[in-house]
Amino acid sequence: MTAAFVAAGLGIIPGTAQAADPVPVAAGVAEAITKASTSQGFHSPADRTVRTTLPAATGGKTQENAKTAAPQTARVATTEQAALDAGANPGLAVDVSGTSYTAHGIELTTLITSADFALDVVIDWGDGKTDTVTAQGTAELHHSHTYDKSGEYQVQVKVTDAANAVQATNGGAFLTPGADFTPHAPTRLLDTRNGTGAPLEKVPGQGTARVKVAGNAAVPAGVTAVALNVTVTETVDSGHITAWPGAGYDRPVTSNLNYTAGHSVPNLVIVPVGEDGYVELFNGGWSAVDLIADVTGYFTRSSGSGYTSMAPARFVDTREGVGAPPGMLGARSAFTTPIGGLQGVPLNIKAVALNVTVTEPQGPGHLTAFSGTGAVPTASNLNFVPGQTVANAVIVPVASDGTIKIFNGAWSPTHVVVDVVGYYSTESKAAFLPFTPFRTLDTRVEEYGWTGGRFRAREYITKGFTPEAATPAGVEAYVLNATVTETGGTGFLSVAPSPDALPAPGDPAAPAAARPVSSTLNWTAGTTVPNLVQASDGDHGVINFWNQGHEDADLVLDVFGVYQTK
Repeated sequence: MTAAFVAAGLGIIPGTAQAADPVPVAAGVAEAITKASTSQGFHSPADRTVRTTLPAATGGKTQENAKTAAPQTARVATTEQAALDAGANPGLAVDVSGTSYTAHGIELTTLITSADFALDVVIDWGDGKTDTVTAQGTAELHHSHTYDKSGEYQVQVKVTDAANAVQATNGGAFLTPGADFTPHAPTRLLDTRNGTGAPLEKVPGQGTARVKVAGNAAVPAGVTAVALNVTVTETVDSGHITAWPGAGYDRPVTSNLNYTAGHSVPNLVIVPVGEDGYVELFNGGWSAVDLIADVTGYFTRSSGSGYTSMAPARFVDTREGVGAPPGMLGARSAFTTPIGGLQGVPLNIKAVALNVTVTEPQGPGHLTAFSGTGAVPTASNLNFVPGQTVANAVIVPVASDGTIKIFNGAWSPTHVVVDVVGYYSTESKAAFLPFTPFRTLDTRVEEYGWTGGRFRAREYITKGFTPEAATPAGVEAYVLNATVTETGGTGFLSVAPSPDALPAPGDPAAPAAARPVSSTLNWTAGTTVPNLVQASDGDHGVINFWNQGHEDADLVLDVFGVYQTK
């Protein structure tokens, strides 16, 4: 098999700018991470320095005691006494700046103003850890630190001039750019069909619906991003939906889901929340549609669960009796399946990232994934019509016994397939770092650096996001939106880490990869199908995207963020 591939040096155009010259793929990812990270930080200038006079040794007595213990000695001259009272280093001051280039990291710059004396410097990172160094006089110091968890930390730099018994302290509050996950029972925040969270009216073509997130349905203030299952329905034309933070942000040119007339289309969206606590959903079509949004989790710096990615693993296939009883899931019924403790997933997880597929449904309906305990929520994860095979990404809370449930909301039976792509736990280290979405691949056009033609049947595109020269530190997984369009027949997309690195220029091609059995999205002839993908790039920084159909298609990839451990 020959694998079409995107080499590391080929380019993309960021989604928010139509640049004349393509930007290299890796530079796009690395630059997006840098811009997202450096939006956090602090600067406490030198004039905020707190100076403290310390007890100074003079024959075993403090300065004050030494003066009172020898009153018969000659008094110090007035100018010398003033110097003694102020210390011989009256200009000692500290300027402190903290910024970051990763989800959990801080780069600290300390500017010390001092006379030429030996100095002891203690950096308190605010997490119980400190660094101690020395300096001589005026100096510029640079230090790095990585926090174990997302959060706000009080950073303090203390400079001590022991010879002159004076100490200078300065610092500030540092917010990690990355945020951790809290699962949320699926809850409806928006439904324009009945006026939930918005006026009782359709969203007009080229119009926007605003979704209140912060402070709604127990989602706290300070939320940085949210996982929403967005569904478009009652469509009379084709179009697309774009989710973005709204106020203060430019709407990206990327899309989150695509629709055609007469179809209800869901897709999982992970999107930053605006400073006003809202997310906006733009209807990119020319006709009005109804929109539904269900929250399934959110990200804050005070949450407890990081993310761990894994190669997609099949946990349920009712066609073969894997993970559930063999045979179709009955109408208006559910099955429980264990996740924790199987196939490398630990027992104590809080939520799981899935790809859920319905196939061979006997009638129209919807499917809902939820924790293994509790009642069936009113929210849905995917919608289907008779005979349709449809997949959707799902993030679902996991019960304390490690189980989840899948409910068939239709009045007819259907087969269900569940693939696990990652999980959230208190032991997982990767925090979510969203950034301005950009398009990194579109096989229909060459302006994104692609010259390989269409997404060929039964072959795969190998995508290297992070060549060694520009590898962002500690990337656990990429949050992508994959869209397959211009389809010539039926098929499905598989996404998996590549077992091999990209070959260097002039080297032989990598061996053909083994064909995955998992699926990310399914299509039929003439359709445009999107799905969220949380994809690991494995040990080699490379992801394979497989066309598992027997007809050519086109593939579009948009990048929305990363999970990062550093």
